[in-house]
Amino acid sequence: MGVGRDHLNALYAGTSDPWDFAHSDYEQAKFAATRAALSRPRYTSAFELGCGNGQLARHLVKICDRYTGMDAVAIAIEAARKAVPEAHFICDFYPCPLPTGDFDLLILSEILYFLDHDTLTKLASEISTAWPHADVLCVSWLGETDHDLQGEEALETFARALATHYFDCIAQTDGYRIDRGLPRGQA
Repeated sequence: MGVGRDHLNALYAGTSDPWDFAHSDYEQAKFAATRAALSRPRYTSAFELGCGNGQLARHLVKICDRYTGMDAVAIAIEAARKAVPEAHFICDFYPCPLPTGDFDLLILSEILYFLDHDTLTKLASEISTAWPHADVLCVSWLGETDHDLQGEEALETFARALATHYFDCIAQTDGYRIDRGLPRGQA
């Protein structure tokens, strides 16, 4: 079983920024590295699953004609709407129906290890069906989590299940790695 909605809400109890995304030099450097890992200078439409309070969206929205973020925590979505008013944000808990659209960029930043093996496989299947030609950017925490899956294990499960894409590690630090999945015809 992946992490439940109650656990996610508890993380945000009393704050819309439990990891200090808005002010942490570490987090801001990671967001800049995430943007630098993209394969193109501009995208038509991006979707970020697990967008939190929109701080990564702030770094990416200006290079996307349209940006959609989804998170399970209402306080996070409210903060995201304030931080990035030009983007569209949805409050929902995955697995749920994903938004429809012609997304050419999918962002999965520190979300995969919140899911379980079956849900990762389901997510990969949905992406391969709906957006087989989209770039997929995964950011994975390398430290210990208190979840069933650790960052690299979750990434490996997801990348293996997303057979339409070829993944390369683009950047790595002691704390995280950034992997880019490109459609097999592009890689």
